[in-house]
Amino acid sequence: MEFDGGRLGRRAETGFVSPAAVQQGAPATRDAVVRASARGLDWFTFFLADIQTGFGPFVAIYLTANAWTQFDIGLVLTAGGLVALACQMPGGALVDAMRSARLVAVIAVGAICLSALALAIWPTFLVVMAARVLHAGASCVLGPVIAAISLGLVGHAALGTRLGRNARFASIGNGFAAAAMGLCGYLISNQAVFLLTAVLAAPAIWALGRVRLDRIERPLNTSSATATVSVRQVLRERRLLIFAACILLFQLANAAMLPLMGGILTVRSSQWATTLIGACIVVPQLFVAGFAPWIGRMADSWGRRPLLFFCFAALAARGVLFAFVTSPYLVVAVQVLDGVCAAILGVVLPLVVADITRGTGRFNLGLGIVGSAVGIGAALSTSLAGYASDHFGSSIAFFSLASVAGCGLALVWLLLPETLPDAKQPKAAPWAMPS
Repeated sequence: MEFDGGRLGRRAETGFVSPAAVQQGAPATRDAVVRASARGLDWFTFFLADIQTGFGPFVAIYLTANAWTQFDIGLVLTAGGLVALACQMPGGALVDAMRSARLVAVIAVGAICLSALALAIWPTFLVVMAARVLHAGASCVLGPVIAAISLGLVGHAALGTRLGRNARFASIGNGFAAAAMGLCGYLISNQAVFLLTAVLAAPAIWALGRVRLDRIERPLNTSSATATVSVRQVLRERRLLIFAACILLFQLANAAMLPLMGGILTVRSSQWATTLIGACIVVPQLFVAGFAPWIGRMADSWGRRPLLFFCFAALAARGVLFAFVTSPYLVVAVQVLDGVCAAILGVVLPLVVADITRGTGRFNLGLGIVGSAVGIGAALSTSLAGYASDHFGSSIAFFSLASVAGCGLALVWLLLPETLPDAKQPKAAPWAMPS
């Protein structure tokens, strides 16, 4: 019997369910386990976002306060991006192959906790470089883990709604953590931000323990299905490669914007820099929390491409506005556009990959391929923007990033086809079907 993923949209209730009752197959019992697992996934997404917030623009502020140059900061961030690039496809394949994705996630969260402690205690070049490398390697498996659990819980039919819910809890977590870390940096020290990041690993692991996907009868054609196509066929799929190129351009334009603005704010107002960056993170997360579920529904109604148009247009406008804005209050206002981008991409990226890889058993590998594009873009973005800012000024750097976003918009418009299935029960991708 196939699991009805649509039931997940109802209000979740938690409670103890015995394994024996689950194995008997009672629908009410299965629903209780699914609801409890859904709540566990909600909170894991929330606390994981808390942890990852500490490794965002706060790193640039922390290192700038310790007299690091923008080039050295960009070099460290680039090294982390390169490691993320190298680990994306192996990370996706690992999640596909491992019997317990939760074990992989626990190890990854522990590694991130260790990275945060190293940053806080020893902010030397070699230690910071090693911490960033460890963080990047651990992070590359967490995205596929969350996407795989989501698809295993609800199936393709309800995946858009579930991804919107993931984005909502991630944005609430980001906003909460940014506010707490900004206040912590202002009242205590920038170092305390990373100590708080390490502490948040404990509730994340607790929430992950509540996800009992192994006790749920999984839907058909999910990431848990046996692979029906080879890795070479996936790597040659044209739609997936075009989408990966679009995401590469997005990250190339986006990754450096807020860290670069963080460095500028630190120079202009060092005392308030951490608080301002915290506000710059909170504002877009409020937008994501409010609109991500709606975007999930619209992705199933309008299609994927129209939302991607809005995403790239908002990114280009943000880069242009950052080149002119000098008031800290206006900087925070411009960050609403970052919320537009985050809400759309957080939902649409895994949806497009799920559309393309449906029925192939290669969903996580597809995420790894697109994740590699994310790594390339993020790695190049911070170094190139840092170099441009040091040699030509911050305005030229922001205009350059906006131009890259415009190129991404053109690529979506000209080459990327719509992946939304025409029917409620779409067929597998043509390249995945036997000849």
